[in-house]
Amino acid sequence: MSSVTLQTLKQRKLNGEKFTMLTAYDATFSQVVSEAGIEAILVGDSLGMVLQGHDSTIPVTLEQMVYHTQSVARGNRGALIMSDLPFMSCATLESALNSAAELMRAGAHMVKLEGGRWLAETVTKLNQQGVPVCVHLGLTPQSVNTFGGYKVQGREQSAALQMLEDARVLEEAGAACLLVECIPTLLAEEITENSKVPVIGIGAGPHTDAQVLVLHDMLGITPGRTARFVKNFMPGSNSVTEAVQKYASEVKNGTFPGPEHSFE
Repeated sequence: MSSVTLQTLKQRKLNGEKFTMLTAYDATFSQVVSEAGIEAILVGDSLGMVLQGHDSTIPVTLEQMVYHTQSVARGNRGALIMSDLPFMSCATLESALNSAAELMRAGAHMVKLEGGRWLAETVTKLNQQGVPVCVHLGLTPQSVNTFGGYKVQGREQSAALQMLEDARVLEEAGAACLLVECIPTLLAEEITENSKVPVIGIGAGPHTDAQVLVLHDMLGITPGRTARFVKNFMPGSNSVTEAVQKYASEVKNGTFPGPEHSFE
């Protein structure tokens, strides 16, 4: 696979072609995922839960995100790498710029940050400095304590309208793409239709431009109960590579996610 760029993802949206994203946190899985044809790798602060055993992403530090981004970059074979800005790393404009610089130097092609329209100035400044930004809307795990748990967002009309407006403002500010998590299918569809930039979904129904899952979830190796939007692609697969390819195929042919993975 030739190297995937932001322009590749934008062209997929224009063409009405779905693309895929998976998390990876090390060189080995980065190579497997990218060679299997996944267009984008998310170095997620989900590593706090998946790798470190925490019950949230909040303990993850910038230093740890840099380390794992470097590892993923070494194994990558052409996918676009997006790295999370961890908890409180965007508390000020200066800290956001410095933190993003660290991740880009480590090998990221884009950074992801969580929040709403109040991030507009940060998004604009990062974009001006050559840092493409993905903004994460809906269920933003760094705000789990504010939400009171991992709950579907945007079900009330006022919350849905606010999210639509946040998406519009952030796109105007220069967001290169949006990621929506755990929101109703119809709201995700409306955000996607109204956005000129690619919209990536997780637990947001089948109408977004792309899907993302945590690698360990889609391989069925996450202990305990998994979220509704998760599907285990290992049954019937002879290897991790085959499971990843099955995931990519089902996203692109519209089989995944189904109604059972989505929220009304």
